Amino acid sequence: MPAESLYRKFSDLLALAGITINGPHPWDIQVHDDRLYGRVLAGGSLALGEAYMDRWWDCPRLDEFFARVLRARLDTRVQARSWLWAALKARLLNMQSPERSRSHIRRHYDLGNHLYRRMLDKRMIYSCGYWDGARNLDEAQENKLELTARKLGLRPDMRVLDIGCGWGGAARYMAERYGVEVVGITLSPRQAELAREVCAGLPVEIRLQDYRELSGTYDRVFSIGMFEHVGYRNHCTFMRIAREVLAPGGLFLLHTIGGNTSVRRTDAWIDRYIFPGSMLPSAANITSAAEGCFVLEDWHGFGPDYDRTLMQWHANFNAHWEELKQDYDERFRRMWNYYLLSCAGSFRARKNQVWQVVLSAEGVAGGYRRPHLEHTEAASQPPLSALAQNASRPSSPAG
Repeated sequence: MPAESLYRKFSDLLALAGITINGPHPWDIQVHDDRLYGRVLAGGSLALGEAYMDRWWDCPRLDEFFARVLRARLDTRVQARSWLWAALKARLLNMQSPERSRSHIRRHYDLGNHLYRRMLDKRMIYSCGYWDGARNLDEAQENKLELTARKLGLRPDMRVLDIGCGWGGAARYMAERYGVEVVGITLSPRQAELAREVCAGLPVEIRLQDYRELSGTYDRVFSIGMFEHVGYRNHCTFMRIAREVLAPGGLFLLHTIGGNTSVRRTDAWIDRYIFPGSMLPSAANITSAAEGCFVLEDWHGFGPDYDRTLMQWHANFNAHWEELKQDYDERFRRMWNYYLLSCAGSFRARKNQVWQVVLSAEGVAGGYRRPHLEHTEAASQPPLSALAQNASRPSSPAG
């Protein structure tokens, strides 16, 4: 296709989202290499991201650019030539087998603890904050942890399992605030090392372990920001194992990013550069996998809060770039900013969601009532009223 035709086709596509090539608005793209048009039209999202990393184009507000692109569903109008192979591979292979999962997790989460220390909140919680009443990222993440604990109805001396424990921030919070014993598992050696330091002196055990290797019995189970790495082939296995280790009368809280439709593969650029082997579950994926294992008690969505969380991570990352650039080059900086801002745009466009799902082993007698946070200050104290309410419900023995 002649260069002029490629430019016109690319320009017409962007116009559907109110975006102009070399336009005056902050969401307009500034093109530095005219080869961009053919590259993206042939290679889709992977080519768009790689071209940004190669400095072929820029945009002052990548987050808003992606929000507009996704609202206009432009991602469905350009298919890369490689999409068929990617689809077949996802269908024929288990892309989240134990061996692949270890490799995938280490590629992202072992990039360097100092990177995540600079980007995240003080507890190093790498998932969506809960911004209702929060004044900053630290408060938003504490809100999320407190809400999680209240939904689970934690009480002293309970035995709790954290599937995908990250750097130990949630495990430490639960142990310190609620007096529970926590076992946390991760596949990242660097996460496990730091999590053990973070939780030292507390009744917390951090294991380098795949969820498929779990055994034992726990009064409560939660998983925050890990289910996205499980993959559709393994959803039922994940739910079955979570049910097997949950004590009678127990609760399981699943916190995950979700997609509006069921898919079998992730975005090609995200898969190659950020989260290899990841796949966002749909509501149908979750309920289908949980069927026969759990009773669905509560479904809570707060996806727009991830937009704000990601924008704060982006601000933190760039505020510390002078320090971080000693270990990461300029291409990494562009890649990381593209990751954070494109994801922020996806939540702003409501293409991606955040869900907290509470599941019970046999159904809560008398029904489950979702607790709430009154305001940020309230989150600093254990929810005594919620504990009293749940105290009359059947409890489960620690395993």
